[in-house]
Amino acid sequence: MNSKIQQSKVAGTSGADIAKYVLAAALVVAGLVVWWWFAGQWATPLRALVVVVGLVAGAAVFIATAKGRDTVEFLAESRFELRKVVWPTRQESLRMTWVVMVVVLILSLILAGFDFGIQWMVEKLFTMGR
Repeated sequence: MNSKIQQSKVAGTSGADIAKYVLAAALVVAGLVVWWWFAGQWATPLRALVVVVGLVAGAAVFIATAKGRDTVEFLAESRFELRKVVWPTRQESLRMTWVVMVVVLILSLILAGFDFGIQWMVEKLFTMGR
């Protein structure tokens, strides 16, 4: 386990963080508004660049908040933990794929048998006495 993991932080959201959230959302929305507002006037690559700039600026402002720092820390720890994963070899993956396919085939045949059996019983029940 990563030694940087700390106890859960129980803290309220500060007014500065709320202002940063609003600013980050406004930057993203501004980029999207430019995309639609200047649809026939600006070249598409320029409008796309403005959208990307809005997204990047919004993300940068979000990272400056407490939740943003927690998100960056979480992503860093996730990447650290991902390096510890032992990935299966190609042969192991193929073998497990075949096992799953065989089990699915067997279970589907069992369920089809139940379905046909119940259908046959219901038909016999409704046609009895005719």
